[in-house]
Amino acid sequence: MNHEQHTLLKKLLESYGPSGNEEKIRDIIREEIRDYVTEIRTDTMGNLIAIKKGSGKKVMIASHMDEIGVIITGIDEKGFLRFSNVGGVSPYVSLGQRVLFQDGTLGVIGMEDLENMKDLKLNKMYIDIGAETKEEAAKKVQIGDMACFYQPMAVLEKNIVSKGLDDRIGCFVAIEALKRIQSSTNELYFVFTVQEELGLRGARTAAYGLNPDLGIAIDVTSTGDTPKAKPMAVELGKGPAVKVMDKSVLCHPIVKKMMIDTANQNQIPYQLEVLEFGGTDSGAIHLTRSGVPSGVLSIPCRYIHTPSEMVSKNDVENAILLLTKILEKPISI
Repeated sequence: MNHEQHTLLKKLLESYGPSGNEEKIRDIIREEIRDYVTEIRTDTMGNLIAIKKGSGKKVMIASHMDEIGVIITGIDEKGFLRFSNVGGVSPYVSLGQRVLFQDGTLGVIGMEDLENMKDLKLNKMYIDIGAETKEEAAKKVQIGDMACFYQPMAVLEKNIVSKGLDDRIGCFVAIEALKRIQSSTNELYFVFTVQEELGLRGARTAAYGLNPDLGIAIDVTSTGDTPKAKPMAVELGKGPAVKVMDKSVLCHPIVKKMMIDTANQNQIPYQLEVLEFGGTDSGAIHLTRSGVPSGVLSIPCRYIHTPSEMVSKNDVENAILLLTKILEKPISI
């Protein structure tokens, strides 16, 4: 990863962008890709759609811009903020973490005194922004404001650690592939989607509007390579994963074969992935209109939905290479 890529990835990962509040991250991506596409626009839901024109099949490549976060539900008399989750937020993972609001306000997540930590739930927790009264807190934060985790990107030897890798790393892979594609007869629709963490909402409306011939989601997946992990045949550093199925999609056999064949033809390491939980934007894309053949290129990721998600730099580079090779080939389906 060169200096420019490192700088871009850091900017993507550290940007604010919980579900429904993707404006900042969308602006960063638009500025980065505008010189590499034929057309770029934002749809009604807020999805960023970048098009590379072609005469062949319409291919939708989806990476979601949003990240998990919290939403403020109340402010008490001493200025402490009560909150609920936006997406899959664990109370145990959240305790003691810092959060960032859109205007730059920072807070720390604390909890009430509990006799048993098993009783820890989000409604027993609060955010401390340093305010001493309800009025003081209300000058900075309103009911309904959202915050994301606040953690800088770090590099641990061969791996990258950060909040928001789900799915800013997918956005990064899509951006870098978009830049590298020299020529393609396919008509490519790079869609940076919104509200995936709330139920694949942006991908659903974007796919309906675009009506593609084929869909590919780029997202993270879990690994089974940590101590006493839930068994799963995916490891960090062994290459990007070609999804077979998850709870949202049974990947189309033609798309899956195309991805595997392309990896083999170009000596790109890959893994096969069966995820027993969760889903990606392909879950919405493949059910659009009368159906869209769809697949998923996954980035193995440890500690998903925490402030310290982890991916391998080699897996990311190989994912960019594989996506580029897939999209450069004429697609017939």
